[in-house]
Amino acid sequence: MTLLSVNAGRAKAVGYTDSASGTTGIDKRPVDGPVRIQAPDPGGVGGSGVAGDTVCDPRFHGGADRAVYAFAREDLDRWERELGRELANGSFGENLTTSGLDVNGALIGERWRIGEDVVVEVTGGRIPCRTFQGHLEEKGVDAKGWVRRFTQAEAGPGALLRVIEPGEVRAGDPVTVVHRPDHGVTVAFLHRAATTERRLLPETLVAAAWMESGLLALARQYAEKYGDGDGAGADG
Repeated sequence: MTLLSVNAGRAKAVGYTDSASGTTGIDKRPVDGPVRIQAPDPGGVGGSGVAGDTVCDPRFHGGADRAVYAFAREDLDRWERELGRELANGSFGENLTTSGLDVNGALIGERWRIGEDVVVEVTGGRIPCRTFQGHLEEKGVDAKGWVRRFTQAEAGPGALLRVIEPGEVRAGDPVTVVHRPDHGVTVAFLHRAATTERRLLPETLVAAAWMESGLLALARQYAEKYGDGDGAGADG
């Protein structure tokens, strides 16, 4: 299991984002040399955990439990074949492009050591947005927009991460799973529960201690409203 690249993006003004600033940092490119990974400044608003990277919409990106975003090269390759176009590392706005790591099968709360020093913890999966669609300039096929297509794809959403132990990482560093919690809620399962199969949301609460705050709030609100999730019309 290897880190193929560390990717960072600067703020760029675009016409396809709902960010109040009108800018996005989704256009991430591989960075040469070592890159500092650490928890964002708790006194700031939003913020990336990757040095040189910019978060422009702190409502949905950045912060302590969304400090870093990882996506598997294997899933980028799958999308390359499906879309019929080349996708460089960082194309999906990910900070870390990995190889050999089951990113979407990772458990919420699972910890990875990257290189010698850095330890990160899985908190959830990416929920796609209009900025993502605009960045890729993909509207999909068969009247299916990119957001819906990505959400329903088998490839999975990639993993949001919090930083447990800071340090420097670089392309080529080994990635090791150092802890797996005692539950069965994976990134892929939580993503399904939060998007296409909301009746599953109460089941994700066994991972509440590690979940990203927005997804946790969604799961708790659903469970409070529908109990065990069998309410009519509960999926969304």
